[in-house]
Amino acid sequence: MRYSVGDGRTGDGDNCNHIHDRDHGRGPVVSPIQNHAQNKAKLISETRRRFEAEYVTDKSDKYDARDVERLQQDDNWVESYLSWRHNIVDETLKMLDESFQWRKEISVNDLNESSIPRWLLEIGVIYLHGYDKEGNKLFWIRVKHHIKDQKTVLDKKKLIAFWLERYAKRENGKPVTVMFDLSETGINSIDMDFVRFIINCFKVYYPKYLSKIVIFDMPWLMNAAFKIVKSWLGPEAVSLLKFTSKNEVQDYVSVEYLPPHMGGTDPFKYSYPPLVDDDFQTPLCENGPITSEDETSSKEDIESDGKETLETASNEEQTALLKKLNPTESTSKAEENEKVDSKTKAFKKPLSVFKGPLLHISPAEELYFGSTESGEKKTLIVLTNVTKNIVAFKVRTTAPEKYRVKPSNSSCDPGASVDIVVSPHGGLTVSAQDRFLIMAAEMEQSSGTGPAELTQFWKEVPRNKVMEHRLRCHTVESSKPNTLTLKDNAFNISDKTSEDICLQLSRLLESNRKLEDQVQRCIWFQQLLLSLTMLLLAFVISFFYLLYS
Repeated sequence: MRYSVGDGRTGDGDNCNHIHDRDHGRGPVVSPIQNHAQNKAKLISETRRRFEAEYVTDKSDKYDARDVERLQQDDNWVESYLSWRHNIVDETLKMLDESFQWRKEISVNDLNESSIPRWLLEIGVIYLHGYDKEGNKLFWIRVKHHIKDQKTVLDKKKLIAFWLERYAKRENGKPVTVMFDLSETGINSIDMDFVRFIINCFKVYYPKYLSKIVIFDMPWLMNAAFKIVKSWLGPEAVSLLKFTSKNEVQDYVSVEYLPPHMGGTDPFKYSYPPLVDDDFQTPLCENGPITSEDETSSKEDIESDGKETLETASNEEQTALLKKLNPTESTSKAEENEKVDSKTKAFKKPLSVFKGPLLHISPAEELYFGSTESGEKKTLIVLTNVTKNIVAFKVRTTAPEKYRVKPSNSSCDPGASVDIVVSPHGGLTVSAQDRFLIMAAEMEQSSGTGPAELTQFWKEVPRNKVMEHRLRCHTVESSKPNTLTLKDNAFNISDKTSEDICLQLSRLLESNRKLEDQVQRCIWFQQLLLSLTMLLLAFVISFFYLLYS
């Protein structure tokens, strides 16, 4: 394998020099991580310098000025090209040249909905929706809706670029999984030039954005065609091709994000307008815009909280007074109040729990919202820190304009729990397609937990250190028992009741086991008695036979 200068690898002599310096106290030892970071910075700086000197000078009209400016400012963008070309600067510069020329030719920075013909957006041949099992966004290509036509080639290329650029600006560096859905595909839909353009997008124009290509239900007519596709991908990327059927596709994508014809349960149906947009984004929090309806509900919440505070204060004063007058009676009343409080807290908590490495999240899979008729709109997420360090968390949703989340970005102390209240915003209805994402990561003890510290923490934390858990939304009809909403009368089962039920069930199982043992003993005695009876009968018959003979 070829390695370029400054790609993070050092020879034995370098290591010896470091050891020699350390032994003589000449300076601190440079760790492999620091060495790699320094070399990466050098490669990025060299790439920028050489691209400016060798490609941009006297050819300013060759590229979009915005791309050239971004190259000088965005380290991650430069690194994506470098890593795709194995840190070989010469190869990276050629790739940048080709990519930037294409970006200007197709006007990528100016693409928007109005740049794409409406009919092309309406048919739903290309869109982003759902996630694979590794958390990568699904980039759907419904081949049956594509018809080969030279007149529309440019528009279709713009559509691909529109979706990829839109995604890249939101999720810088996060890869996508391409879903080639070839079900119900006819000969008119086979367009190898279009397929080659899609592959080039990930090879040259959007490096590091390809996780894998899942090809579903490929007709035998296209076997030869996809042998050509393998040659386009190159030997390193051929392993990213996954040929699947209805049974195998579930190895890569869970059923909740697969349509029924793939054996999934996703009720999603593409429609336009508006654009499909289920990326996880930051929802409205307590500091977000509030409509009149939300303001009313917020005032009611504040008033109810105030009443509870006043009641608590008055109860504490009464308890203190009663302690002076009658210590025994006051103690019993305090215990009763504590029991009532514990029951109130218990029945507000969701019942199912997802046990993650950093947080226990309740509910485990679905957020249950009450219907509009029932008036029970809010629901609760409970996070419990199971580590010995502070855990930072944030909540994101696929419909940020629809929900208010309190708190949406905060931290949880070791062993503590945090209640997150989720409520629809402005009277908007809950959809089964809405999703919530809980992200969590451990913080160092010395780190602060203020808004500024949390913002900086999420910018710097490595992706592999972040725990993620997704929740679906579900609406409970008014005629059904609303077991997971926030109203006090929504739950009839407390923790104590659950324990009682478990205890009774254990007793019932034990009684059942004893009964089974008794039945087995009875059957054994019956068999023994029957055997003795048969033996006695044989003896009597033999006796009378001998007597008469």
